[in-house]
Amino acid sequence: MTKAILPPEDLALSDILPSEPLLLMGAGPVPIPQMVANANGVVINHLGSTMNQVIDRVILMAQYAFQTRSDKIFGISGPSTAAMEMGITNLLWPGRKALVLELGIFSARFRELAEGVGADVISLKSDGLTPTSVEQVREVLEREGDIDLLTIVQGETSCGIRNIWLQEIAAVANQFGVLVVVDAVCTLTTIPLEMDDWGVDCVVTGGQKGLSSIPGVSLIAFSERAWEVVESRKTRCPHWCLDARRALNFWSLKRYHYTAPVPGILAMHEALRLICQETLAVRFKRHHESSRALQAGLEAMGLKLYVPHEYRLNSVIAIEVPTTVDIPKMLQHMISHFHVEISAAFGLSIVRIGQMGEQCRHHNLHKVLYATGMSFLGNGVSVDVANGMSRLEERLAFSRMGKR
Repeated sequence: MTKAILPPEDLALSDILPSEPLLLMGAGPVPIPQMVANANGVVINHLGSTMNQVIDRVILMAQYAFQTRSDKIFGISGPSTAAMEMGITNLLWPGRKALVLELGIFSARFRELAEGVGADVISLKSDGLTPTSVEQVREVLEREGDIDLLTIVQGETSCGIRNIWLQEIAAVANQFGVLVVVDAVCTLTTIPLEMDDWGVDCVVTGGQKGLSSIPGVSLIAFSERAWEVVESRKTRCPHWCLDARRALNFWSLKRYHYTAPVPGILAMHEALRLICQETLAVRFKRHHESSRALQAGLEAMGLKLYVPHEYRLNSVIAIEVPTTVDIPKMLQHMISHFHVEISAAFGLSIVRIGQMGEQCRHHNLHKVLYATGMSFLGNGVSVDVANGMSRLEERLAFSRMGKR
């Protein structure tokens, strides 16, 4: 007779979490407003009149965030990659061809997803830290002639590059009848993205970054043109939960698909409501001024930013780290001494500071800049922390006075 398996020794979550909460200033997840946190603690029936009203409001407010009149907007129980996967698996299948513009790890994920559903894939990689140009895209579209879909990230979270020619590339793709799929995971509501006016056919985003909601619930929006492809496909979608036609049952027809992540959807509702209250114009300005002030402070300290100014993503700032520095040790120093957390990278000698949603508040800027400077200093890098802090305050003061 085998020995009975006994319950493990009790360990409460309160004994695992730090006594003082960390300020999350990395590439996501980001701090969330109290109203979002409160909503995430509520459970209601995932079907019925109350949830129907919540869903209708989420779609209406998401139309504003995406800048689209399409009502083919779905929440997904899963990370941002699940939203990417829904877009790809519903718009591509064997015999269709995709052009993937690669800037880093997350844009390359589109290639993996497209290959996974059996599509033909052409990958166009950027030249160093320079995004793919409009001319390069046009050349491939003209040469191939039969591309069905193009994928592009608005901002590459892994290294902090912004695709500054997104609008122009979408316009060229439209000329060739190519669907445009955009990863706006770290950019939606932090910088302009006008889905309808730019001719974008599918946009994916996550709750845990610019929207300042919780991880685990993502959003996807399909244009009417993209939806025609979804509805007219003859082959079966390889996924069940990520089948957009099945998702329509819950998000549009108010029928059962699967048990929805109710607290996460309620949290998303409150996050979108706060965005609508603030307005996109004000939100864009706040993000721009906050990120530029922080960048100025970092450079005034003597730190070097990884991406040239003209291609730099404001929502995720990449900072070069000397190869002599033990990055995990430095980041742990920041956590232990200052209760601030920023992100490492994926094989690059950089660290990343997020400037998304609630991260873009003046009190958070002061804390993360001081913690970053002191942690570099404490790990052998010569920086002028006082000069950086002074420069940050100067830039923020200019912003308060309406100056640039």
